Amino acid sequence: MPQLDQLTAQLDRLAQFEPSPFPVVSVYLDLRADDRGRDRFEPFLRKEMTERVATYPAGGPERASLAADRRRIEEYVRNIDPSSNGLALFACDGAGLFEAVQLAAPIDAHRLYISDEPHLYPLARVLDRHPRYVVLFTDTHSARIFVFAANAVEKTKSIESPKAKHHKVGGMSQARYQRHTENYHLHHAKEVVDAVARIMRDEGIDRLILSGDEVIVPLLREQMPKDVAARIVDVVRLEAHAGEREILETTLAALQAKDAGTDRERVDALMAAYRASGLACVGVEATKRALELGQVDELVIAATPGAITGVKSAAGDVQPERTASERAADELIAHARRTSAKIRFVEDAALLASAGGVGAFLRFKV
Repeated sequence: MPQLDQLTAQLDRLAQFEPSPFPVVSVYLDLRADDRGRDRFEPFLRKEMTERVATYPAGGPERASLAADRRRIEEYVRNIDPSSNGLALFACDGAGLFEAVQLAAPIDAHRLYISDEPHLYPLARVLDRHPRYVVLFTDTHSARIFVFAANAVEKTKSIESPKAKHHKVGGMSQARYQRHTENYHLHHAKEVVDAVARIMRDEGIDRLILSGDEVIVPLLREQMPKDVAARIVDVVRLEAHAGEREILETTLAALQAKDAGTDRERVDALMAAYRASGLACVGVEATKRALELGQVDELVIAATPGAITGVKSAAGDVQPERTASERAADELIAHARRTSAKIRFVEDAALLASAGGVGAFLRFKV
């Protein structure tokens, strides 16, 4: 399964695509098995491609390009990694484009779009909801460290420290034994914290979730450097026998809930900066202009593209489901990726309603 760096590189390549006279197919498939253990995407794909291709004049170059896309897509999906939960695929034979993005993260529904550019918003949204983060799952003598990204494990590290030995009556006094045990626990905490800090710093990861008992968690916090402690997102409760998938699902849910909870703070900061004529702008047109000038440091956009308002309709979409709002969202996402701007999706679209669903923090003013 591709790692997050590979997936973001694919997204960046797609963001560089220049529209051509040929139609671009964007396909999103939910590859998860149904309640009978079967996938259901191939009938959808056959039906939708047949109907869409038929809307182009027979013998024309656009239809020829789409026919080639259809053959290549159908061939590709026969050999998908069975561990994949989602697929985003973009094809335009006439322009030499074929980019398939297999995902451990799920796609919520089958969708097919034909337009003059790749429909990138859903892919950017999936990657945003499944960022890279570290989980430290530990007790007083053992630890497992996970790096999760794109709904999959990228790296694991295990640490086993010696257990404090129990002594029979007549051995150590209770006070000495207690100190002996505490020293073992402290040594373990230091070793674990050093390993976590090294991973986070070396790989530039800024989110950490802890899971441990009431003895080890306070020790970990005491030993953590300030820059690492500041990146703790949450402390979650997991059973000692929890498996990798349970750890991923529990910690990802905590991470997504925390992100949604801080959306209001970020939107409030955006609006305050805009009202004070500071380094911020709001609305589709103003944000698009700022992106074109390379001003945008962080794009703040509604997690539902339909919440983006004030958009002029544009010709070019054969697929009516790709609305003017979706087209605008695609353009904003592509501009942001091309200019290395950060992207923040806001879960509660109502928070950005007064801004037309989109705004940006700026690097500089012009």
